[in-house]
Amino acid sequence: MEKARLYWQCRRGMRELDLLLESFMTHRYESLSEEARSAFGKLLTYPDHLLLEYLMGRLTPSDKDVAHVVAEIRNTPAH
Repeated sequence: MEKARLYWQCRRGMRELDLLLESFMTHRYESLSEEARSAFGKLLTYPDHLLLEYLMGRLTPSDKDVAHVVAEIRNTPAH
């Protein structure tokens, strides 16, 4: 149930974000620790413009756990 909710939250309506987030969910989410999963859920609460800045590497989240998840997303190939 939780994973389905997160998949839904990954659908942002911005193609770049959709590709990055959905690819991460498909290929990396299952291997995350509970702490990293929580940070990912927190990341998904951020507004789209901030998410895009983080995922494009133009800004770095101040929360170290969220910053770690952002780095993981950025290192996941988009398919």
